[in-house]
Amino acid sequence: MESFENQDLSTAIMKAESPTWSLRAAAGRQLAASIRIDEVADVLLRLLLDPQDTGVTQDTADALLARKDTIGLRHVLLARSFAASFDTADQISAALDADPDWLTTEGADRLIKQLRELTTDDDPGVRDEAERILTRIRPREGWADAPVPEA
Repeated sequence: MESFENQDLSTAIMKAESPTWSLRAAAGRQLAASIRIDEVADVLLRLLLDPQDTGVTQDTADALLARKDTIGLRHVLLARSFAASFDTADQISAALDADPDWLTTEGADRLIKQLRELTTDDDPGVRDEAERILTRIRPREGWADAPVPEA
């Protein structure tokens, strides 16, 4: 079984170098779902920062966020901190903002918990991105006390 997974990872890593955006996007989705994500961190970062097509960025970010774990979120925040082009930074921000988990209490609570955890990450870029998002949102505890706008 391990050699099959090694072969799948090797194939995905090769696809990540493809000139075809759809193959790079498929590689991003496959690598993001890997249980050996730390071994392919550099490839994921390259795909998240793909200079040729933001579709690769979007698919890879969405797949990492779909993991619903801190490590997937961390990879997306790291890429956001490295994004040099406006389009790439905007695409990563859109993936974070449009994560459907923000729409449920359970999902939002989990994301806020993970973001708080990442504010103590070893990487200053990850810390800064986590703090940036947390400062944009109101703590859930304050929602009940917020005034309701009149219609």
